[in-house]
Amino acid sequence: MIGRIVAALVMVLGLAAPARAAEPDAYADAAFVADLDAGLHAFYARDFAAAQTDFAAAVARRPENTFAIAFLDAAAVHQPGALDALIAAQEDRSAASRSYEAHVQLGFSYAFAGSAGLARDADARDEFNLAVAIDPARAGAHDGLGILREDARSANRAKLEFQAALAHDPNDVLAREYLGLLYQVDLKDPVRALAYVANVPNLIPAYADIDFHIASMLDDVHQPAAAIAYATRGLELDTGHVGEAGQHGFTLLARIYLDNKQLADARRVLHASIASDVDAAYAATLLQRIDAGDYGK
Repeated sequence: MIGRIVAALVMVLGLAAPARAAEPDAYADAAFVADLDAGLHAFYARDFAAAQTDFAAAVARRPENTFAIAFLDAAAVHQPGALDALIAAQEDRSAASRSYEAHVQLGFSYAFAGSAGLARDADARDEFNLAVAIDPARAGAHDGLGILREDARSANRAKLEFQAALAHDPNDVLAREYLGLLYQVDLKDPVRALAYVANVPNLIPAYADIDFHIASMLDDVHQPAAAIAYATRGLELDTGHVGEAGQHGFTLLARIYLDNKQLADARRVLHASIASDVDAAYAATLLQRIDAGDYGK
């Protein structure tokens, strides 16, 4: 139901919602989707060991699905030594097989190590380029290169990589998410951003952070009721306050309520933010501004 809201809004705002790719595709595989669903629920509940097991099962079913690969790495990052062990196993596998999938998986793990301050981005780029050399007409390596470009604040080159990924896999969730954020934040075009992400909740209903991003985009296009619905759903899914939905969903809701002069609702979610110890300093600041009359009476 909630997925239909944003799809309808995208149509009203003048853009067709993205169509699903022709079968077969990864998200038509019920077993794969079930592994992702279980992994996301465990991840957002802070059961990172169980999440890693579920995401590993998803990757085994779909070895180049970058959403599953990225969350496998993210779950490992939250466990001491787990990412190092994963990288060691992937390095052995990559050396033995030299396959496209092995290079993409290792590249993502190096990128996650780089984001943790271990300076592996150059190694990640090498792995993605090796994968592209094997087969440029597959999506996964373009996702990886796009993320590295985005991290380096090269928005236009990142956009080209993600568009190349979508040309090969129209249901590439990471490409859709990153393109949506590029259009929202860098290119200031929230309508186009929504067109990229509108269908993602239909593909992965348990992905809390996409609900948060859609809520923010809907707020940008002045659709507060739909924005509140998505932000609330993201918070409900991210029970452990792990991702952006759980970390910043309360204060996003508060800003939407404040823009619409719903001060009691804003106070409610800001107190919930402080009680949950997420974005607490910002929540306290907003409460002080409400008390000071900055948002009216």
